[in-house]
Amino acid sequence: MESSVPDHDVATVTAQLGRPPRAMVAVAARCVCGRPTVVRTAPRLPDGTPFPTTYYLTCPPAVAAVSTLEAGGLMRELTGRLGDDQVLAAAYQRAHEAYLADRAELGDVPEIAGVSAGGMPTRVKCLHVLVAHALAAGPGTNPIGDEVLAMLADTWSPDRCRCPANKAPTADQAAHPAKTADPAPTHPAKTADQALADQAQAGTTR
Repeated sequence: MESSVPDHDVATVTAQLGRPPRAMVAVAARCVCGRPTVVRTAPRLPDGTPFPTTYYLTCPPAVAAVSTLEAGGLMRELTGRLGDDQVLAAAYQRAHEAYLADRAELGDVPEIAGVSAGGMPTRVKCLHVLVAHALAAGPGTNPIGDEVLAMLADTWSPDRCRCPANKAPTADQAAHPAKTADPAPTHPAKTADQALADQAQAGTTR
């Protein structure tokens, strides 16, 4: 798939990820400073591999903030709520369908037909994916992503730049989220590389 992403955006995302982006077709959301926060990716990589993660969170401060919530066990809690809250479950199902529709605009990949990402529509298995979807699609599309963004408001927000002043942040800068006064989580926060790898894999199983 041909990409018309400007070179400066590709360079910024490369710096954020610590590697060139794969199958990037657009910037789907930006920080208030203008740097990419979420990229949109083709459903098939250049080497032919199916890639279900249409919206990919790239901003290192955002990745770090979400990783901290994941380390605290939030995914398990949210998955449990899906089983108890029919309204939430229905909205999450709609988010799953919206994700599939967005991906279909980029091409048909039979190997991942019906598989979205992040655990949708029945589980929560990658908050990074769900936050990326919420940022790209806007409020009201992904209820879990919206809820996580609200939880992050004091730590990271798309309306408040946390990027370094002089250059795009690298993935290494997000590897260790800032310490807080809260007790240490049972499981350590993911590094940026682990979080990005999870986004890439989150849609391969439901």
